[in-house]
Amino acid sequence: MFWKRKQTKEGKIKLPGPQAIPGLVQKHLVTEGKMDPDLVTLLTAVVCKNPNVMTAFNIRIFDGSEALAKKVEVKDYNSLDEHPDLIIYEGQLNEGSKQIKLEEKKRVSWDSPIFTEAEIQQKIEALSEPGSTVSFYQARGGGHGGPLGMGGAVVELNPNYPAKKQKKYVMYITDVIDMQPVGKGQKLWDSDKPKDIARWIKQAHHKRKY
Repeated sequence: MFWKRKQTKEGKIKLPGPQAIPGLVQKHLVTEGKMDPDLVTLLTAVVCKNPNVMTAFNIRIFDGSEALAKKVEVKDYNSLDEHPDLIIYEGQLNEGSKQIKLEEKKRVSWDSPIFTEAEIQQKIEALSEPGSTVSFYQARGGGHGGPLGMGGAVVELNPNYPAKKQKKYVMYITDVIDMQPVGKGQKLWDSDKPKDIARWIKQAHHKRKY
């Protein structure tokens, strides 16, 4: 059973924390929601007992990486009451009848082009205005959020270049919210070699997986 009754010291029922989406719901999202099976396994569910039906649970589905990017700690089902913008699907699961009813709360674009190393280098070299930037979604690294799950890499054409001890490009990592980088983020390093930057970015610019 997906629901496990636990009590706190005060005798209150403790809701279960975030966990993998139940198998029945995963199958429903793939067959009815036409969602990529690999993507379904990357999302997270929180549940609470439905007070009206003994074998039923209310369920909410969200993307844990987006919650991290927005600095929201999701402890249980009720945590999302104040953050409805994180809820992708919401509904009920009846373990007895195997019935599932889900409502899509927001449309999320999971499709993101994956660039080759050469394409990344071309986009970096195309920067022409001092201070202009180009960004790439990341599937691993120090950021969070975005379609690849781990934020983004941002490359800036250094506005102080070619002053003394200044290199042409500056590399940052940042969170991604609503498909957009949250500013430039944290500076990592700078370089005059777009090929080296492109190679570094490509190592984490690939299909999302955990």
